[in-house]
Amino acid sequence: MSEKPFNVLILCTGNSARSILGEALVNHWGRGKFVGYSAGSKPKGKVHPIALELLRQLKMPTDGLRSKSWDEFAAAGAPRLDFVFTVCDNAAGESCPYWPGQPMTAHWGVEDPAAASGSDTEKWLAFRTAFRELENRIKVFTALPIRSLDRAKLQAHLHAIGNNAVKEAG
Repeated sequence: MSEKPFNVLILCTGNSARSILGEALVNHWGRGKFVGYSAGSKPKGKVHPIALELLRQLKMPTDGLRSKSWDEFAAAGAPRLDFVFTVCDNAAGESCPYWPGQPMTAHWGVEDPAAASGSDTEKWLAFRTAFRELENRIKVFTALPIRSLDRAKLQAHLHAIGNNAVKEAG
């Protein structure tokens, strides 16, 4: 019998870029052991087109990706969360809703690619940089022996990932 996958929520303010990339990456690298979700405290209501195009170019599924409020995950019937990670400094500083199940949390700050200005090339570079940072962290996270770590050690690993205290791949 296979074990229940861990539910991971990636949070950002607008839920249009970083958290969307994080959701896709958790689902990709989690290989069925993790289920990724994303949400925002003040969702923009649409996913940034470069985020979607980047995922498509990398042959990652984009079905079901949408900008949504974090309130959906605090409501009755929402998936029970095991982990909640903030990827923007604004969301990290906000008062989050109560998450049923007392998920473990950490802040994994990544610069907002949606705020990039300049040429299209510069904007794409910002998205690729954010994607790479998130991918490195999520690869490390999904490789952790989570079921064999006690809560304190696991929390230390989660904070280390966010502080880039672990050697990031690639």
